[in-house]
Amino acid sequence: MFTGIVEELGEITGVERLPDGARLTVRGPLVTTDAKHGDSIAVSGVCLTVVDVDGESFTVDVVHETLRRSSLSKAERGKTVNLERAMAADGRFGGHVMQGHVDGTGVFLSKDSDGLTHFAFPPTLGRYVVEKGSIAVDGVSLTVAGIDKEEFSIALIPTTLALTTLGRTEPGDLVNIEVDVLAKYVEKLAAVHLPGTAVENGEGKEDA
Repeated sequence: MFTGIVEELGEITGVERLPDGARLTVRGPLVTTDAKHGDSIAVSGVCLTVVDVDGESFTVDVVHETLRRSSLSKAERGKTVNLERAMAADGRFGGHVMQGHVDGTGVFLSKDSDGLTHFAFPPTLGRYVVEKGSIAVDGVSLTVAGIDKEEFSIALIPTTLALTTLGRTEPGDLVNIEVDVLAKYVEKLAAVHLPGTAVENGEGKEDA
């Protein structure tokens, strides 16, 4: 589990395309200090399993499903990424509950004169995004300032801009979106009690 508090900016130093996915090498001096084989590290919001650690770099495998759903499909050497280790049991809960399971990609649109940053997102995720609710963008825990159909806005403080990739994002760039997992569970649990309501992966029916 993650909380969306980015620990450091890393850099993709190697990309190997494989028949069933890709293998990435990422430099992260802080997150590798105690990393070992099998650990989880979120790379721009995507939970990945460490398969090797070499000095200040770690290697992860990325399957097709992850490439399809996230911006890692466009991973390239030299790209800067947000890094966060899985939350320790005795750690502070600074953000919100995040799994590192990206729901889809959004697009950075613009920043207006009021300091709000605007993103487009898939319409299928709209029901999970609420004003003043939590959302993760490239692995950063953020609060929704406003929402309008297929677009939402957030207010980014200077610290977030300086310490995450969101300060380097340009209009048109893809970003990883993870909605609040609690909203998805509530939807599925409530659906069985609402006549005519169907949800994905179960269509309102309880699992056997």
